[in-house]
Amino acid sequence: MRYLRELLLLVFICLSSSFVLADRVDINTANADVLAAELHGIGAKKAAEIVKYREVNGSFKSIEELIKVKGIGDTILNKNRERIVIGGMDEET
Repeated sequence: MRYLRELLLLVFICLSSSFVLADRVDINTANADVLAAELHGIGAKKAAEIVKYREVNGSFKSIEELIKVKGIGDTILNKNRERIVIGGMDEET
């Protein structure tokens, strides 16, 4: 019985962590629709600005670089800090 209880707990923990990870957004690869849907305070217009900034300037090097995007400030950045990951960086530096 104890084995079954530990197994169920392990399954629960694994499923819980996958849901948390599923909500993370890679700002270097996500399209505007995903950005708007997954990030708090980001609608279609700000999502398009993020993609535009990325196309002009290349991949984001840090989460804080989002502040350089028109319409993104500290408040929006802090609301989404735990949801954002940096990946898919360009090879060029």
